[in-house]
Amino acid sequence: MERRKFLGLGLAAATLVPASLSAVDFRATKPAAWSATTVADAIKALYGDIKAEESGIKLTVPKKAANPGAVPVKIKSKIPMKSITILQDANAASAVATYTMDKDTIVDLSIKIKMGKPGTITVIGEGQDGKFYSVAKKVDLGEAC
Repeated sequence: MERRKFLGLGLAAATLVPASLSAVDFRATKPAAWSATTVADAIKALYGDIKAEESGIKLTVPKKAANPGAVPVKIKSKIPMKSITILQDANAASAVATYTMDKDTIVDLSIKIKMGKPGTITVIGEGQDGKFYSVAKKVDLGEAC
């Protein structure tokens, strides 16, 4: 009997969770950002003319990625963020992904991206305080398997 209650509560919770989630479709609302060929143009298309503080975000990437088809990117921040955007200058389109968050979200993201050549990965965060934060790191590439 306990197992049935547990499963029933789990199913009820699963149906309620999607109703509480929301996301901004940046491809629809900011299409110029996804066709921008430079990091600066993508940032301007997403956020306008901003001055980002080079602090507040921790970016972990390998100095030399063993597999250019799956470069691991880890992002952490203790600052409450409205959004986090990942950009790179190694491929034709600079924007990689944008995540929207509510005020209680803990910023601890991991993603793997494909890089066509060595380049710089840049992360821009829009804080709940209205300020912008950034970090950038260079990544060299090893040989593809």
